[in-house]
This record gives sequence, structure tokens and C-alpha cells, in this order.
Amino acid sequence: MSKITAAEVNKLRQMTGSGMMDCKKALVEAEGDFDKAIEILRKKGQKVAAKRGDREASEGLVIAKSNDSGDKGVITILSCETDFVAKNDEFGQIANQFADIALNSGSKSVDELLTQSFDGNGMTVGEKVTEMIGKIGEKIEVKALDTIEASTVVAYNHPGNQIASIVGLNSTGETVGEAGRDVAMQIAAMNPVALNKDQVSQEIIDKEIEIGKDLARQEGKPEEMLEKIAMGKLNKFFKENTLMSQAFIKENKKSVEQYLNGVENNLTVTGFKRHSLSN
Repeated sequence: MSKITAAEVNKLRQMTGSGMMDCKKALVEAEGDFDKAIEILRKKGQKVAAKRGDREASEGLVIAKSNDSGDKGVITILSCETDFVAKNDEFGQIANQFADIALNSGSKSVDELLTQSFDGNGMTVGEKVTEMIGKIGEKIEVKALDTIEASTVVAYNHPGNQIASIVGLNSTGETVGEAGRDVAMQIAAMNPVALNKDQVSQEIIDKEIEIGKDLARQEGKPEEMLEKIAMGKLNKFFKENTLMSQAFIKENKKSVEQYLNGVENNLTVTGFKRHSLSN
């Protein structure tokens, strides 16, 4: 076969972002076929991914989006190892593309999203992740995907894309959308554990009761009073940590439930999701 030229190597480098020597080796192995060379580089990326499987991908971007009709929303996390990569424009564009694909494809899980088409030319989202690993040299992964469908769904991205939330409401209209944004910001800021006390898991309830008893015991309270004291602390926990009972951050004399009822009678939250890079 003809010799691989520097121009061809540079062309492949521009197409893939991989190193010059990696591109040259791939072109030689592929006998000058660019498509085969790209496939070889992707396979190399898979090997890199395997080597980096035990690395910590604690940086990245959390992206929340809702669809044009405002009745569906998604949150995705695209993670990497360093803040430098997370702040790269191309990484941000791809993170947003992945969220768009999740929204438009109806994917309900990370595994489902990874099988979706990325570019319409045969490359899947999973293959794009592998390509990014080969190109960037860091552990890259789609760490989370959550969805909500409701009459109105509002997405909120906190500046910097370290935290995002989506919230579903049971009504529609401009004022409902505005209220939804307020509540989505509340969710991002206050990180409620559940919608209301009925949705708090029994595991969390048992743990809070046990903590309440231990604290009362350390304060020297009589044993027969521990249960009552712990239940009082549990009710305080519900008020502070369940969304509808929390003090509304923009008007803390009202709960979120009272705020929504003031916007529209019987307006309520049907569900929410929140993700941050720190949890």
C-alpha cells in the first residue's frame, strides 16, 4: 500500500482528536481506510476505558432539560475526572447532546440511553463515550439519568451545572410554570428527601427515630420518655426535609404546599428529581 502521509495523519487527528502517533498507527493498521482507522481508535478507547475503570470520575456536568411541550423532563450526569475537562466547551456540548437524546428518545435508564444513536451515522451514545475516553484520556461515564412526566415539568440548572432538578406539577399555564421554577430552585437548594412524609422510606424513619432516642438518652432523659421525644424530632425532620412541608425559600413564613395553593387552588407537585456531583 502507499505510504501514510503526514496530511492524512493530521486529518485523522482533526477528525478524532487522538494523538498523532495513535492516528498514524491506526491508519497503517487500516491500510489508509479512514473509517477502519476510526474504528481501531474506538477499540483503543475501550481498552483505555477498561484501564481507567477504577479511577474516580467525580467531576462533570449535571444537565436538566424539559421538552417543548413542557410535559416531560430529564436529568443526566456526564462525569469525568478533572474540572479542566468538565469546563471544556466540547465536553459541555456533548453533555447537552446526551440530555437531548435522552429527552427525545424516551430513554428511562443509563443503559437504555447508551444504546441510542448519537449522530445518525451508526455511532451510539455508548460508543461516543468510548471515543471520548480515547481522545481525552480520562474516565468518562454517563453516571445518572432520571425522567419525569406530568402536566407541567420544569427543569432548573444551577449556575455551573453542579446541581440540577426537575419538578412535575398537576396543572398547566404560565403562572404554574413560574411556580414550578421556584419549586425547582427550592429542590436544588434544600435537597428534600421526599415529596411528603408518606413517601419517606421506612429505613430513613427508623434511622431518625434511633438518632432521636440516642440524643435524648445522652441528654439524660428518662427511658420511658425516649420514644415520645424521638417522635417529636421525627416530625421536625419531616417538616425540614420533605418538599411540601419545607419553608418556602422565597417566603419562609409559608410552606411549599401553602405557596402552591396560593398560586392556584389544589396546585401540587406530582414528583421531582435532583442530582448533584457531590452525591
